Amino acid sequence: MSLSHQVCDNIRTAIDDGRLEVGARLPSVRDLASQLGVARGTVQAAYDALVSELLLSTAGSAGTRVIAKPPRHASTTSELIVRPLSTMLRGFSLTALPFQTGVPAQDAFPTKLWASLLGRAVRDDAMTPTTYPDPRGHPALRAQIAAYLAIARGLHCVPDQVIVTVCYRGGLALALQVLGASGQRAWMEEPGYPITRMGLEMARVGPVAVPVDAEGIDVAAGIALAPDARVAIVTPGQHSPLGATMSHARRRTLLDWAEAADGWIIEDDYLGELQLGARAAPALASGDTAGRVIHVGSFSKTLKPGVGIGFVVAPMALATRFGQAAATLGPSFFAPSQLAIAQLLAEGHYLRHLRNMKRLYAERLSALHRALEADYPLETVAGPIALLRLPQGIDDMALARRAPELGIAPSPLSPWYQDPERRVPGLLLSATNLRPNRVDEAVAALRRLLADRV
Repeated sequence: MSLSHQVCDNIRTAIDDGRLEVGARLPSVRDLASQLGVARGTVQAAYDALVSELLLSTAGSAGTRVIAKPPRHASTTSELIVRPLSTMLRGFSLTALPFQTGVPAQDAFPTKLWASLLGRAVRDDAMTPTTYPDPRGHPALRAQIAAYLAIARGLHCVPDQVIVTVCYRGGLALALQVLGASGQRAWMEEPGYPITRMGLEMARVGPVAVPVDAEGIDVAAGIALAPDARVAIVTPGQHSPLGATMSHARRRTLLDWAEAADGWIIEDDYLGELQLGARAAPALASGDTAGRVIHVGSFSKTLKPGVGIGFVVAPMALATRFGQAAATLGPSFFAPSQLAIAQLLAEGHYLRHLRNMKRLYAERLSALHRALEADYPLETVAGPIALLRLPQGIDDMALARRAPELGIAPSPLSPWYQDPERRVPGLLLSATNLRPNRVDEAVAALRRLLADRV
């Protein structure tokens, strides 16, 4: 096959697969030829062939663009087996719906401020010398995170202990890699965050479901269930999803276990910054004198998931190993986004934003309780989330699947349980995007959802 035919086939396949969408602009003949190391005539011949097939068009300064997809033929074996990621994750990029958990208030995000800070950061970053970035994250952001944690979460660390990650999931994966946990077992709260369980399984770590009571994870039960475990993943600030704050006594017991067993605690600071009740509980790592706690945080639930930045605070003894792992495994996040968050923290905007969010969420959660209290009493669990418990036998997952058809998106409680015998049906209802002008509409949709099942 000639080079021009190879180039032509590659482009045609990319259009067919959707990697090049209709309207996408292709590189100039000169640029693509330079990149591929072929003559310009080779690329020109490929473009001409695709123009003749009515897949591309050339329009002077508008460049060469895709105008159509090739005709579909019978599905190949690979098409039958491989499902596009966009199909598997359908809905992840859609507008947040009422009751959807894990998504901050879309109408309260400081859009103008963020655009200004990000624009400034892009300009500043463009002026810096071209070199490889620090794989641990931008120094300015790591310094600001360390300063913020000391003030807001009682956690004292130095910037060298802070590693910038891609959300909570990236922090968890990095911690498990550094700890060499593959092939081991780890304690996990029961119920507990399904993404944490999936992350453990992907890292070939066996999750052990340890019951949670009003004081937090039951350490004695964990020792009885898995005495060989050397890793525990917990949400001490507000248990995910039922909201219990780990008591001082239970924190001490857990820390003592880690020190005695030469174990490690991965602290998921789930909604730690959005505790709406009394005085906010400090981070577990703030009371760790033996250096056994790996603190994992994220800006996704306070700013917006699209920001995509989280962080790990490593114990001093592991800071170098975390840095080495980040250099090997973790791509450095988009520098301007890091700089924008650093400015958000440094100029006091972030704490002001959190204060506004707490007030807003308290108001919206109260409105939700008032709207449903007559028929469906709710339990306030973690932060802006309420729990509607359902009778045994109700399929909460089926309800959650149908809910988007009605314009709402509650989360089912049962998947948070690893042990099928312990599963309890219920719906988790977040008030974050329950705008005042949509309360009646959202509650009416929830009533319709429940009418035939409860």
